[in-house]
Amino acid sequence: MQRILWLVVAVAFVAGMVIPRDVEPEEECPARDTRVTAPYAVTGYWVMPRADLCVTRRMVEAVHAIGGDTLITFGPRLTAGQDPGFDGCLLDGRPCAEVPGKRIRQVYSYASSEEFGPGLLRCPGIDRRFETGDRVVYRLSLAGSCSDAEHDLVLISTDGDGLGHLMREASAYGMTVFPGLPAAPQRAAKPWEPDLGHLAALNAFTARVLADYGRRFGGLSAFGGMYQSFELAMRSRSGRDPIIELYAAQHKVVAAALPGKKLVVSPYIDARKGRGFPPAQAGEGLADIAATRAGLPMAVAVQDGRGTGKVPVYAPHEAGAEVAPRLVPVVGEVSNAEAYHGSTGDYVEAAARRVPDGVELWVNVEGFEPTPAPGECGRLDPLPPRGRTTKSRLDLQVMAAGPQAAKVISYGWDPFFTCQSRYDTPSLADDIAAGWQQPIIVNAYRKELGGRPGVLVEGHNLRGGTLSFAGVAVRQEWYGRGRLESAWAPYTPAAPWTPVTATNAAGHSSTNPYVLP
Repeated sequence: MQRILWLVVAVAFVAGMVIPRDVEPEEECPARDTRVTAPYAVTGYWVMPRADLCVTRRMVEAVHAIGGDTLITFGPRLTAGQDPGFDGCLLDGRPCAEVPGKRIRQVYSYASSEEFGPGLLRCPGIDRRFETGDRVVYRLSLAGSCSDAEHDLVLISTDGDGLGHLMREASAYGMTVFPGLPAAPQRAAKPWEPDLGHLAALNAFTARVLADYGRRFGGLSAFGGMYQSFELAMRSRSGRDPIIELYAAQHKVVAAALPGKKLVVSPYIDARKGRGFPPAQAGEGLADIAATRAGLPMAVAVQDGRGTGKVPVYAPHEAGAEVAPRLVPVVGEVSNAEAYHGSTGDYVEAAARRVPDGVELWVNVEGFEPTPAPGECGRLDPLPPRGRTTKSRLDLQVMAAGPQAAKVISYGWDPFFTCQSRYDTPSLADDIAAGWQQPIIVNAYRKELGGRPGVLVEGHNLRGGTLSFAGVAVRQEWYGRGRLESAWAPYTPAAPWTPVTATNAAGHSSTNPYVLP
């Protein structure tokens, strides 16, 4: 059946026919529920494309129900060498990586979850799509000309059209998807760095993939741009940096293939003394990343570091307090100031001062704990193991991101938001759905209104009720809604630092551990 469908699509493409972009695969799934029932402050998540359409639909629906409007996927890694999974793979009776009459210089492997279109196949007799066992395999040449005597080949193995399902479902829910760019091969001795000896091959392959995305997804509202899959630290650098070189080269390919699409990058920060760097370097690192955007709009979604234990969440007056218990396995039983250069808020504020035109500052709140606790679900493989966090801690991370974050997203949906320690215990997503009305304060500052002194509070779910300052409750007199909700109350803080509590009309309350200067 797959061969017949492929033949129909290929003939239609060659004949110049238009294939409807919204044709659904022949699978029966439950009808979509497009309601947003529990809009939470986190609006984007990393997800994994799934070959099963119905599984994809349930996942997209669950993210959308709690206010998610953005989905991000990691790009598979382009690996130098033939993956052992291709051993024994034959095409026309020959090993897959052999092409009669051509010298093969380098073979690359790429394991994906997507079905590419016929436009990916450029060189007759060399570029092929075929099935072997339960896999679909593509063989592609990266040569400048199909007539070249020497070729680099890419062998692609895919388990189904997971990315295509994700794009179509996200479009139906009014969401945006940022698929991951093909990730660069890594240096053997330094796997955290790209092997720039393969940069030409990576760029040629990236151009082929993105041209295919333009043809297949260009008419889908969900296609927002691309995610840069190779990770780097958002810090200052001396001299040439291989990751920045990779970014500049690959982003130029994106700009040529998908003009106007947005790039999303998610660099990490590390506040640990002895291993990390101080907040002042975050701004310089953001400026370096922004310089690679090749004229495209870019979102820099800085990882807040709380999930890995690289960066803590604490208020300025808590520098001398002992680190949070879940951070002890990472830095020991010491104070925040002894272990770290600063908190999440310090790094976000430093980065916000260096955001240029054309770039948005997002914050990626890590939705997990550094290590699992006994009986706690999370991730055991791949290493390192991670634990399940709580909604209350996630609320604190959103607070720490502050008002500078144009958008708050989170890594990652599965398994951290979906896992359950037992079948009858709620997941983190369940807890969010149950407690989404809880106020979240991200900012508070003195502001006069009508000539009267007062305090303006910004955040989520603030409408109605009271604002309390060090235990003094004052009824809200003004409310507004923009990117963040705003509420104002007439009050003059007496102390240099004042805790702020919001109680909304639904009777839900929460206190920002950060304080009003």
